[in-house]
Amino acid sequence: MSAEENKAIVRKYLDEAWSKRNVGILDELMAPNYARYLPGQDKPLDREGQKQRIAGFHAAMPDLAFFVEDLFAEGDRVVFRVMIRGTQQGAFMGIAPTGKQLTVTAIDIARLENGKIVDHWGQMDMLGLMRQLELVP
Repeated sequence: MSAEENKAIVRKYLDEAWSKRNVGILDELMAPNYARYLPGQDKPLDREGQKQRIAGFHAAMPDLAFFVEDLFAEGDRVVFRVMIRGTQQGAFMGIAPTGKQLTVTAIDIARLENGKIVDHWGQMDMLGLMRQLELVP
């Protein structure tokens, strides 16, 4: 697959799963052995775990808006920087609803193989998130 084809697959993932709330698209776009590596977790999420994670974001922030700020590709890797905005109206990462408006940025790298996302690493601005929730000064 070309870098442009890989970017199109990642764009579809971001648009369908995050913006349109269609987590079922992960079955089409992600390899059966998909692994989502999150900071601080020993074991990566599989495809079902990533579906639950995305659904958790939407449940916690029903007004979630998702913006792709940058998208780059080279070889089998696609890098994207996104901004997520929403109001925390449900439990989020173990934090009770606060009613606070949140704006969080993240940078992710996806590795694709045969037209499917296989590996996915990402880093969200957790300190900024915690400050907005007033959990840290």
